[in-house]
Amino acid sequence: MNASFSLVLLMGLIAGLADMAGGLLLLRMRADRFLHGFVAFGAGFLVSVTLVEMIPESFTVAPRSAPLWFLAGFCLIHLLEHTLVAHFHFGEETHAEELVRRSTAYSITFGLAAHTFFDGIAIASGFRISSALGWLIFAGILLHKLPEGFTVASVMLASGRGARTAFLAATVLGVSTVAGVAVIYVWPGLVAVGLPLSAGVALYVAGTDLLPEVNRAHGLQYRILFFAGVVAFLLTRAI
Repeated sequence: MNASFSLVLLMGLIAGLADMAGGLLLLRMRADRFLHGFVAFGAGFLVSVTLVEMIPESFTVAPRSAPLWFLAGFCLIHLLEHTLVAHFHFGEETHAEELVRRSTAYSITFGLAAHTFFDGIAIASGFRISSALGWLIFAGILLHKLPEGFTVASVMLASGRGARTAFLAATVLGVSTVAGVAVIYVWPGLVAVGLPLSAGVALYVAGTDLLPEVNRAHGLQYRILFFAGVVAFLLTRAI
């Protein structure tokens, strides 16, 4: 490995701060009137992260067991939302000012935190191979950190939570990134289970929580914003 642990940890801290900056950006914009649009954009972004990055990489680290861990992650969130939480139905039994149930908002935060945890693992893993690869991975991950923080903060606001909780959710993503950097030095094999498990979680959240809400929203702009989230992901990934 060509880079010191302190340098790699610094890269993780910078990436984590970018998550927090995304949440702060949303709060500074006073954009709570546009939450349907933020949820639609976030749905496109999260679907893209799951299908294009998390699932393919899971087959690389766990070729045979990845599908079972996808299923486990998917079922885990279904268990939390529809079995352990009695009579849970997304979009129902909520207050008028809420677009997303609070339990769903926390599930989304968990799914994104799992993804950012593996952002940290990806950064540290790249530097373990070579400095050049580590810098390339860090640059690519840094570019999609703002949308992650922006997305999780907007979902928290959509659930009726305040600005403090929304920023705290973005902070969780940042801390999770740093934790991923640290853990790869202690237990490198964790990626073979954790990555496909979190991919199943993210797929459930995007496909059964966010997308139905986008489809229920009236207006072509929400469909467009969903695809804008997809395009935004592809652009940050391509740079």
